[in-house]
Amino acid sequence: MDWLAKTEPDIVCLQELKAEQRAFPADTLRSLGYRAVWQGERSWNGVAILARDHDPVLTRSSLPGNPQDRQARYIEAAVNGILIASIYLPNGNPQPGPKFNYKLAWFERLIAHASELMTAGVPVVLAGDYNVVPTAEDIYQTRSLDNNALVQPQSRQAFARLLSQGWTDALRRLHPDGPLWTFWDYERDRWTANKGMRLDHFLLSPTMCDRLVDGGVDREVRGEENASDHAPAWIVLDL
Repeated sequence: MDWLAKTEPDIVCLQELKAEQRAFPADTLRSLGYRAVWQGERSWNGVAILARDHDPVLTRSSLPGNPQDRQARYIEAAVNGILIASIYLPNGNPQPGPKFNYKLAWFERLIAHASELMTAGVPVVLAGDYNVVPTAEDIYQTRSLDNNALVQPQSRQAFARLLSQGWTDALRRLHPDGPLWTFWDYERDRWTANKGMRLDHFLLSPTMCDRLVDGGVDREVRGEENASDHAPAWIVLDL
C-alpha cells in the first residue's frame, strides 16, 4: 500500500498472492483508487491485475491448454486498450522431477498462447515472475545454483523461444548492460551482499515496443522490513 501511494502506477501486476479468492483486499485497494481482477488460491500462488481509475476487463483467469490445472498462475485483462497478462510461472525446483516437468509443460502452454496473441496483432504486455534467469548476465557470479531450475538450459531455451515470436524484453532493451536484479533470496544474506538475479520480465508485443519510454527496478523496497524477496519492476509506456 505504501508503494502504491508513493508511485501511483496506472497498472499493477501482482503474483504469489497467497490468499484465497475471498481474502483478496479489494476494498483496501479501492481506497487508493485501484480496481482489480484476481485469481486467488489458498496458501499458494495467486495473480492479480490492478488498474488506477479503470475497471480491468477480465479476458482470462487461467492459461489455456490444460483444463485440469487449477493452480492460479495466469490472469489476463484489457485495460485502456491494452491486453495485460500477470504471470507466475512455476518455480520448478527440485529438478529433475515432477515439479520441473510441470514448469516446462506450463511454459509450452504459455508459448502456444503467446503465439496466438502475437498472431492477433493486439497490443499486449506479458508481465510477471517468469522464474527464469534468461542468461548468465542475469544472475550474480555463482556455481552454487547450477542445479537450480531457474537457470537450467531447458528453462532458458523456453524463454528464448518465447522471445523469438517477436516479443521484446523491455527491461533488457532499456538496460542492455550490467546487473538488473529483481530478486534477492532471503538465504545467506544475499540482499546485503547484492547477490541477486533477474526473474521478473515485461514482454511487449511489437506495437507496444515502439511506445516503451523508461523502466527499472525499485530495489530500495526490497530492503524494507518484512519485504518480499522480489522488488517492484516497472516500465513506462507512452500511450
